[in-house]
Amino acid sequence: MGIELAMRPYRRRFAQPLHTAHGPWGWREGLLICLRDSQGRSGYGEVAPIPWFGSETMAEALAFCRAQGGDWRGEEIPDALPATQFGLESAQAKLTGQLAGQEPAIPADSVANANICGLLPAGETVVEIASQRLAQGHRTLKWKIGVHPIADEIHWLGQLVKALPPDARLRLDANGGLSLAQAEQWLAVCDRINANPQWATVEYLEQPLPPDQLAAMTALGERYQTAIALDESVATVAQLEDCWQRGWRGVFVVKPAIAGSPQRLQAFCQQHQPRLVFSSAFETAIGRRAALAIAARCSPSPAPALGFCTQGWFADDWDTLTPAELWDRL
Repeated sequence: MGIELAMRPYRRRFAQPLHTAHGPWGWREGLLICLRDSQGRSGYGEVAPIPWFGSETMAEALAFCRAQGGDWRGEEIPDALPATQFGLESAQAKLTGQLAGQEPAIPADSVANANICGLLPAGETVVEIASQRLAQGHRTLKWKIGVHPIADEIHWLGQLVKALPPDARLRLDANGGLSLAQAEQWLAVCDRINANPQWATVEYLEQPLPPDQLAAMTALGERYQTAIALDESVATVAQLEDCWQRGWRGVFVVKPAIAGSPQRLQAFCQQHQPRLVFSSAFETAIGRRAALAIAARCSPSPAPALGFCTQGWFADDWDTLTPAELWDRL
């Protein structure tokens, strides 16, 4: 007997639109996968594409899954469908027991939150929200920049680093939306902040320039003290491998849910031991558990704070449901 492949699309609304340099993001769309074998065992997976970030579209993912005709024979999934690779391989790993005991949940207590990077909204409310994240136990915070005028954002950053405790760490995420001159301006400001031990530290500036400007970001990394991290440049494992081959040795921010094959990602990490920070793609709890299992196997030691502070960002209760309950809800 073969393995039955069933799928259910979902669409969930952000409680408040997430504002990035790509524009506002109001709805998260994806596809839940369920594989069932002849013994009645089930394995759930999630296909959560972000096409503007470098993955396939929902239509492309649906077309591939529908082409299987309701059966999964483990055929090769094209690299052009990285989110589909992640979802189907994760479901198969769960079905066969390969992820048994390797599915850590997002911790809810404040002590454990010290290992989770708290997400801050773009804009002037950053100081207020940052204090809430600190009260929740987070000590590393990520702030979206490149959304408002640069002078305003630099002013708010100055307020923020003075309001935070000196041991707090900040990640500034530009989503590739800065010009070269703006990136230089931000890095100069970050270097000044990091030179003051009484202020919070800027851990890195994430993806200041578009992905096709790797050489320029490499040059910036050589000129300034503040680290630069790649994100959109390494949306998939293939891009991760390419940037490594082209000499990038800075930080890589990896979203497993859209990166592609978990096995290929793990093999790359074992071979090269890159500086990795694992991050969410705003997937459901099904995809998040699979992504965290990868992070547990591949994170460097000591592991930097994980970018998985995504619970509470949606106008639903899905984060409280088990995989089977979520499947039945759709």
